[in-house]
Amino acid sequence: MAYTNIDDPSAYFQVKTYTGTSGIHDVTLDGNSDMQPDFVWFKNRTVGYTHQLYDSSRGVTKALYSQGTNAEATITNGLTRFDPDGFRVSSAAAINENEIVCWNWKANGGTTSTDTNGSITSTVQVNQDAGFSIVQYTGTGSTADQTIGHGLGVRANAVIVKNRDGAANWVVYVDGLTANHSMELNTLDTESDSTQGRVLSNAGTRGTSTIFSIRSGSGSVIQTNTSGEDYVAYCFASKQGYSKFSSYVGNGASNGPFIYTGFAPAFVMIKNTSTPTNWEMFDVKRNPSNVRNLKLGANLAVAENGSDLGTTTQNNIDILSNGFKCRTGNTDTNVNGHKFIYMAFAESPFTTSTGIPTTAR
Repeated sequence: MAYTNIDDPSAYFQVKTYTGTSGIHDVTLDGNSDMQPDFVWFKNRTVGYTHQLYDSSRGVTKALYSQGTNAEATITNGLTRFDPDGFRVSSAAAINENEIVCWNWKANGGTTSTDTNGSITSTVQVNQDAGFSIVQYTGTGSTADQTIGHGLGVRANAVIVKNRDGAANWVVYVDGLTANHSMELNTLDTESDSTQGRVLSNAGTRGTSTIFSIRSGSGSVIQTNTSGEDYVAYCFASKQGYSKFSSYVGNGASNGPFIYTGFAPAFVMIKNTSTPTNWEMFDVKRNPSNVRNLKLGANLAVAENGSDLGTTTQNNIDILSNGFKCRTGNTDTNVNGHKFIYMAFAESPFTTSTGIPTTAR
């Protein structure tokens, strides 16, 4: 097996920081590869504005907010255009004032297709090389569990679902969760096996190379399957040398666990599954050297290292050439005996497709 099929991760994922202008602003990504993003997740680092998430399947000006239950909103002065190597933003303060970070993924240039593999027909925009798809479907209100086609060609190792039409929690599946459990991106909550509103992609009948599952149950389930309401799902498959979605167990020490990913991460998001905590977000653009101590919370609108995220001496990690290492014993990243899930995307593979090691950090 090749070490990786993705020698340049910036062809599929890039982190970008920029200073807002409060006016029309064309932002150019600066990775090794030109990349037209299809999914852009913004956060203002300086002020406690909301996260804003846009994608090319739903279309420009259509924003979702990871820290809340809000339905999709039309933001005419937000993201207004996807460009061949970046995007255009207008005057919205959340994404064009002060210091901004955004995380950018490439799918298929906005081109979608119909997927009939699941019990509910979906519309998918897929990049199988990068293990990423943007999935749209309409709820049926069925009381039976349903399946949704994701188009990845391999099982999804992480799935994030949001009701676009109603006020509802985000629902998240990541490999490493207990069987039939999932979590909520916008809350502190622990993993749950609630009989309704769960998103599942465990190997087997819950998740396959063609579908992931949603758990319905009696009555309408606003999180995943209310009749007539529209949903979006962001689906990811781990790709050697590029991305990984898994779990680790904390040891509570400053010499914390090392988590092998097989690449130098550009971005890591971590969540404690055992006790109420934040979804801690790290990246190499905001924090270019170890220790990585600048945090944002996917479930929080606060500024960088703001309230509840911990000081620069808490919840820190090192990013290494082949993974990351916990450097404090705090609740959000490294409690002794607690299980943590993570999502990580590469800056560079540990070893290239030709077997050449990359430079250690």
